[in-house]
Parts: sequence; C-alpha cells; structure tokens
Amino acid sequence: MSRLKFRRKPKEEVSVNLTPLIDVVFLLLIFFMVSTTFTNESHLQISLPEADGEASETQAESLEVLISVDGGYTVNGQSLLNSQPDTLRRAIIDQAGDNRKLPFIISADAKTPHQSVVTVMDVAGKLGFAALSITTQQPAEQ
Repeated sequence: MSRLKFRRKPKEEVSVNLTPLIDVVFLLLIFFMVSTTFTNESHLQISLPEADGEASETQAESLEVLISVDGGYTVNGQSLLNSQPDTLRRAIIDQAGDNRKLPFIISADAKTPHQSVVTVMDVAGKLGFAALSITTQQPAEQ
C-alpha cells in the first residue's frame, strides 16, 4: 500500500492593512479642522437690580414724567398729544419754567420701551436738569 501524500499549501497569514484606513481618518480630520469655523458666542445675562432702600419723601414741588407701556408721556398729570421729543420738551418747560433745580422723577412701566426712557433722560439733560431719579418698587418678599 502506498500512501499518497498530498502537499498542503502553506497557510498565508491573514492580516488587515490599516495604513489606508489611517490615511482616510487623517484626511477627514484635516477636512473638518479646515472647514469648521470657530466662533466664540457669548450670551449676555442681565440681572436687573432691585431697590431695597427706603422711600424718600417727595418734595411738594417736583417734575414727574410718567411713561406708559406704549411709550406715551404724561408730565405732572397732563397727557401729551404725541411722544415726540419736541412735544415733551415744551411740556417740561411749561411745567418747570426757569427752575432747573426741581427734582425730576421718571416713572416708567416695567414693559416700557427702553428708548422712551432714554428720550426723557436726554431731553431733561439738555434742558439742564441734574437731579434725575427713576421710581422703583420694593421687591416682593418670598
């Protein structure tokens, strides 16, 4: 009996070549680094102050400008026809006369546009009023 000897093929080592995979990963990394825009977004958080001070006694003579939610003005209880700075200026001059030492009180609704308050302050400053004050309310205690 003769034995047949079959030659076995030598086993090849199975291996995965990682070089192309690494090249692709580096190319993707470079692509994303170049195409990404780095923005530094800052979000401004404003915490408005509350007034804890004691209420001051108002003097008998003062000039009070009330500003409504829609930006309308009332000077010492008299409503103005419009919210133009010239109209406001004339009303303040009528009420104050030549006395620029009067306390100037600005009372605005919490939802009043900021521009309306700035307009009153600007007109008062141009007329020479130096003692401006803004009314606040006591914070609600919890």
